[in-house]
Amino acid sequence: MYEEAAPPGALAGVARCVWRSASAGPKRIVPDGCLDLVVGDGAVFIAGPDTAAWSSVTRPRAELRGVRFTPGRAPAVLGVAADELRDRRVPLGEVWGRAGEELAERLLSGELTPAQAVASRLPEVPPADPAVAALIARLDAGAARVAEAAAMVTGAARTAAALDRSGADPASLTTQSAGPARAAALLARPGAPRAAPELTAARLEDPGPFAVSERRLRRRFVQAVGYGPATYLRVSRFQRAVALAPRTPGLAALAAAAGYADQAHLSRDCRALTGLTPRAYFRPPSTVDEAVRDRLRSA
Repeated sequence: MYEEAAPPGALAGVARCVWRSASAGPKRIVPDGCLDLVVGDGAVFIAGPDTAAWSSVTRPRAELRGVRFTPGRAPAVLGVAADELRDRRVPLGEVWGRAGEELAERLLSGELTPAQAVASRLPEVPPADPAVAALIARLDAGAARVAEAAAMVTGAARTAAALDRSGADPASLTTQSAGPARAAALLARPGAPRAAPELTAARLEDPGPFAVSERRLRRRFVQAVGYGPATYLRVSRFQRAVALAPRTPGLAALAAAAGYADQAHLSRDCRALTGLTPRAYFRPPSTVDEAVRDRLRSA
């Protein structure tokens, strides 16, 4: 059994979902780019971002409950960089010290839910890093290459400078009627950054948060997500394939729909992330972990 639900309103933007799970045997957990606060079977721990599949083993009829953080947001809540938790299961006491141990006791007793425990931290949580969030969004949206996605994010400041040199009024580029056309014309001039036509009106109005070098953006991305943009792109693309698999006939079609170069590309990533071939992971009788099957069945 595995069930997901939307997070409470207080956790909007911080949590992707709340969930509960019970399994009669080992469960294959594959990377999804997220960190989780997990409660149950006598333990409270943070499941760090994974780079390969791992097996969750609990006592029979034991139930686990948890909060799955939105990619990039867990470090702000936990107070520790995500890359320090990569491929690890860390007791809450090791993350929050004595306060974490006391909170774990309250969680195991049922006095608090995982969502309430996270909500208690929110007054101290800073806002999301806008540049990292923008890069995550581009990778999730199906960017083919990290370098191009990163250039589009970091190009915002260069775009503002190009507009200043052109003498154009940036505010005039944000109107629905003329903005896109004028922006495209101005930014097609010699010297304008190639990534500029992809920028949104909001970014043209306020380019400041994105004025960051690609090297610094990648470093901030690793601290926020747990690994680099290239690994995140690989994980995000595979999760897209998992979501598309039930309604996509054939592995070649699945690879194309999910954004892989070809079926061999899907095969390599599937082996690396799950330890199984695509045929074994996706085809009936399926060895896709029970969590994925139940989530898809309830969708």
